[in-house]
Amino acid sequence: MDDLVPIFVKIGLSDQKAKDTAKNKKLAPSLEAVIDEAKVRDSGCDKEPGNLLYQLASTITKDALKHRAFIVSKIMAGDLKSADQVTAAIKYAEDCPETISIDAFNEAAGVGIVVTPEQIKSAVADYITANKDNIVENRYRVLGPSLANTRKSAALRWADGVAVKNELEAQFLALLGPKDERDAPQKKKKKEKKEPAQQQQKKKAAEEEKPVDLSNMFFEGEISKLHKAGGNKQIKPELMEEHLKRTGGKVVTRFPPEPNGYLHIGHAKAINVNFGYAKAHNGITYLRYDDTNPEAEEEKYFLSILETVQWLGFEPFKITYSSDYFQELYELAIKLIKKGLAYTCQCTGEEIHAHRGGDDGGARTACVHRDRPIEETLEQFQKMKEGRYKEGETTLRMKMDLENGNPQFWDLIAYRVLFTPHHRTGSDWCIYPTYDFTHCLVDSFEDITHSLCTTEFRQSRESYYWLVDAVEVYKPVQWEYGRLNVTGTIMSKRKILKLVNEKYVNDWDDPRMYTLVGIRRRGVPPEAINNFVLELGITTSKSTIDVTRFEAKVRDYLDKTVPRTMVVMDPIKVTLENVADDYLEWVTVPNMPRKPEMGEYKIPFSKVFYIDSSDFREVDSKDYYRLAPGKTVGLLHVPRPVRCVDIKKDGNGKITELVCRYENEGEFKKPKTYIHWVAEAPQVGSPVKLDEVRLYEPLFNHSNPDAAPGGFLNDINKDSLSVVKGALASVGIYDQISDWIKKTGGKNKESMRWQFVRTGYFSLDYDTELDTTKEGKDALGKIIVNRTVTLKEDAAKQSL
Repeated sequence: MDDLVPIFVKIGLSDQKAKDTAKNKKLAPSLEAVIDEAKVRDSGCDKEPGNLLYQLASTITKDALKHRAFIVSKIMAGDLKSADQVTAAIKYAEDCPETISIDAFNEAAGVGIVVTPEQIKSAVADYITANKDNIVENRYRVLGPSLANTRKSAALRWADGVAVKNELEAQFLALLGPKDERDAPQKKKKKEKKEPAQQQQKKKAAEEEKPVDLSNMFFEGEISKLHKAGGNKQIKPELMEEHLKRTGGKVVTRFPPEPNGYLHIGHAKAINVNFGYAKAHNGITYLRYDDTNPEAEEEKYFLSILETVQWLGFEPFKITYSSDYFQELYELAIKLIKKGLAYTCQCTGEEIHAHRGGDDGGARTACVHRDRPIEETLEQFQKMKEGRYKEGETTLRMKMDLENGNPQFWDLIAYRVLFTPHHRTGSDWCIYPTYDFTHCLVDSFEDITHSLCTTEFRQSRESYYWLVDAVEVYKPVQWEYGRLNVTGTIMSKRKILKLVNEKYVNDWDDPRMYTLVGIRRRGVPPEAINNFVLELGITTSKSTIDVTRFEAKVRDYLDKTVPRTMVVMDPIKVTLENVADDYLEWVTVPNMPRKPEMGEYKIPFSKVFYIDSSDFREVDSKDYYRLAPGKTVGLLHVPRPVRCVDIKKDGNGKITELVCRYENEGEFKKPKTYIHWVAEAPQVGSPVKLDEVRLYEPLFNHSNPDAAPGGFLNDINKDSLSVVKGALASVGIYDQISDWIKKTGGKNKESMRWQFVRTGYFSLDYDTELDTTKEGKDALGKIIVNRTVTLKEDAAKQSL
């Protein structure tokens, strides 16, 4: 197909897009035919009509094919000038009889209609007047939905999209003024001169705590162009009529995971897209377990999936199972057989592969069973159901189209024999439907309006439509978006299972994993995950996002929401030589600087305290501002600084104690640096000893573990986990945990999160011993914390 590349480039495709298109066995011949119909194979054409020819070739439906040449002629004549017009032309052609009415076509596709700038301005003004109260209240958060709504109005149906967008933005600006912190609450608010500082801080905190409205994404880009409920054509009109009676015209989506593993971060996007799209259109979403493979399904996966969906903040309209419909699916398989569109097949997997062209992609051939009489197929299918065939001995295959370039038409398997008991139906069935047979039909049973899935299912769209039409049931619309991948991670369930089974990680919820249970255990808030996946937007391109971008979003969210406490990881004892042995001073510490509404707590400052070894240097230098012999440093929240006057060491030369003076008399020079510390005051429970602080680093050394020589297991970072024992925390940690227990009941330990000042963000691990019936120190036994993310972005991983 390489000879097609220069032909495709001549109509305006980039070199890369032309190469990708030439490799597409379905799209390449379609685009070539369109180019020939346009008579531009040799001469080429301008990019604008070329783009429209590409759109036509890639989106034209089977029902509209008979009028493709006519649509091509209208593009080349300049009658169809926009993507919207081509889409409308295809829709008109779908429903058109053999002969096209020029007048009706022109009206349906907006041919000859010119919308002037004055008309655009007037129509936008009318819309803003009608919706002024909502716009004033919600400001720029409704700009996206407003653009989608104005484009749908009759007056602007064929207006230039860019012109409409520019005019709408101009009129929003005239009404609301420039965007400010109300429209971007995640950004820092500029100080207002005339307000007292305390009032400014309260307003800033209130704005930051507002959830970021990300629903606009469903009204922008390709996803905004999806059909309205009821707008998808059916093989029989009465199917849509009955569907609308059942749904009332609501948008209905579904999230359909297989319960054979734990969800990963890519699923977070799928959850947000499906639940988010329905919510944005006042619709509903099913959580459907695709439980058609009893060999791989376990109860723990079912429970984890639901818990994860709810943890991310979504509540299903209804929880269903593909197994709920086993009887209905079986009956439709019988119907398919009776229509001559399915047959029982005794071919082995190797034989099926060979008939499909084999490894070399040769000619496809029908097997000897394809033309088996209907009655014989019915009899054998009944024997399959009765368990009279061994596993792998016989399958039921759909009789599709072996000549089609799409592998999803090469007589897919509909049913296979499995004697493994099912977790819900027990041994009632020994035949189980495949994904290819089940998915579209259950979508139909549940009246799904928008079957949203990732682009690897693009080729399945046509076979999806083929099957529902073949058995004459309601047909949903499938639409694909680009899946989410994150660098430095492994998403494959098979590979994750290998990591778990071979003890490279502790389990599926190991905090180094990018399973959602692992990310959760690490202390990542669900809100940060949702913001991350949604702010990436929804496109049809596959995206691989640098993990540092995810960590930055987590860091940003935690910075605004979690309390601060002081923890010394590697303690050095400090003794003040100029205060009494029983000296004790209480200092007040805010849970978060400049956010008084988050509260405060008191901690002791005593004769003996501890600092981190990283904050002391025996040999001083000009560019070093922390503690050193003869040097003064500030202690966070302590009114006066301390100065190091002596160092004590053990017989091996290791520093065991620093002797300092507390500069508590007279004037003092403000120190250049303040460090954190923890007091030794056992009479008030200080310090708090942390049994383990688990510091997590990336599990893999490179951004693409699969590209490592020898495979991903050879890319394991042997230093991905280090455990600190003996870290000391401020007693304020007790107050913070008590407050958290009061608010949450002590559920979900990982939701007790902190910033360990100058160190990083941390959370309680599940292994922490916690008695929620008690308060303060008495509530805690063993204390184990996980580092969620560092304070600053680490150096990017090496690429591979």
